[in-house]
Amino acid sequence: MSTMKQQRTGQSGGSTLVYSTDGGGRMCPGCGEPVARCRCKELEKARGTPATDGIVRVSHETKGRKGKGVTVVKGMALDAAALLALGKQLKTACGTGGTVKDGTIEIQGDHRETVIAALVKLGHTVKRAGG
Repeated sequence: MSTMKQQRTGQSGGSTLVYSTDGGGRMCPGCGEPVARCRCKELEKARGTPATDGIVRVSHETKGRKGKGVTVVKGMALDAAALLALGKQLKTACGTGGTVKDGTIEIQGDHRETVIAALVKLGHTVKRAGG
C-alpha cells in the first residue's frame, strides 16, 4: 500500500540512493554510480540527435491548452542545446513567448507563416502540417 505522498508525486515505494559510505561518497541520481564515475554525460552523447526524415513540420494546436493556440515545430534533427538556441531565435522573430520540450518547439500564438519563413531562410525543408 502506498502513502498519500507517493500517490501525489507518482513515486513508487523505492528510494534513490544519494550517499554511500561503501561506494565512495555522493551518488549520481541519474545513473546510480558514484559522482566520480558518473556516466550520465556519456549516455547523453550516445543518444545523440533523434532520427527524423529531414522534414520539419509546422502546425497549429489548441488541444489541452484551454483554447489558447500555439505553433508547434516538430522533426528538427538537432541536439538539445541547438534546439534551445533555435527556439530562442524563433521566439524573437515572432515577438512572443514559447518553450522547447520533448524535442519540439512551441511558440505562443498562430505564427506559422513567420516560423516557416524563418526556417526556410535557415535552410530547412519545411512542411505545413494540420489545418
